[in-house]
Amino acid sequence: MLAGSKRFDSAERILVILHQAHSTTGRVGRLLRASGFALDARYPALGDALPETLAGHQGVVVFGGPMSANDGDAWLRREIDWLKVPLREGKPFLGLCLGAQLMARHLGARVYSSPSRRGELGYYPLRPAPGADDLCGVAFPRYAYQWHHDGFDIPCGAHRLAHGVGEFPNQAYIYAGNVVGLQFHPEVTYQMICRWTTRGAARLVSSGAPAHEHRQGWFQHDRGLEAWIAAFLSPWANDALGWPREPAQAGFAIAAE
Repeated sequence: MLAGSKRFDSAERILVILHQAHSTTGRVGRLLRASGFALDARYPALGDALPETLAGHQGVVVFGGPMSANDGDAWLRREIDWLKVPLREGKPFLGLCLGAQLMARHLGARVYSSPSRRGELGYYPLRPAPGADDLCGVAFPRYAYQWHHDGFDIPCGAHRLAHGVGEFPNQAYIYAGNVVGLQFHPEVTYQMICRWTTRGAARLVSSGAPAHEHRQGWFQHDRGLEAWIAAFLSPWANDALGWPREPAQAGFAIAAE
């Protein structure tokens, strides 16, 4: 260990699962580190193993990626199956876009593609469900950044936190009091938006939202999203979200056949 660096115990580590070599944790990672957490990054698509237990971690964040939760890759099937670990151990879980879809599949819900294949790319309005504004003491965001072509049904036993106005009505859910899935991307920074719209320029043609609208949307809508995710992460990581915890279920449906 480098001189002067901090030694983190198990209660201060967050497992983060990323799906591409160039993926970053963005604002979510920055806020977690600023709160005193160390990030243990794993890349299952690149061969990294996931821990058999989360006894050495406070919680887990699963980020997005261009793959689908319905793909048949062996590593992806293993990752979906692995989600039984945070559920069994009662650890806080946060799924962002693909991460939310993977957990939905694990819990037996459908993950589906956009009927029009346009997807949602850019800023879209959200309609919070009753009680969502009490989740962490800050109003749930009314607009959020999207970059996806798949959506999910709400898993059995979960509660919808927000819905959208287009082909993807389910935008956020909470399960068992500390398992949260978000279809949108609260981790994005302005630099990430510039990078995504440059590397994914071909995808913007079908979405109908040119790159400059993504950048303008950040200035219009990011303040509310930033305030919410900054307020959310601490109670989430400390298993103290303002949502009633459902009775523990006897088992979990694993949808990866």
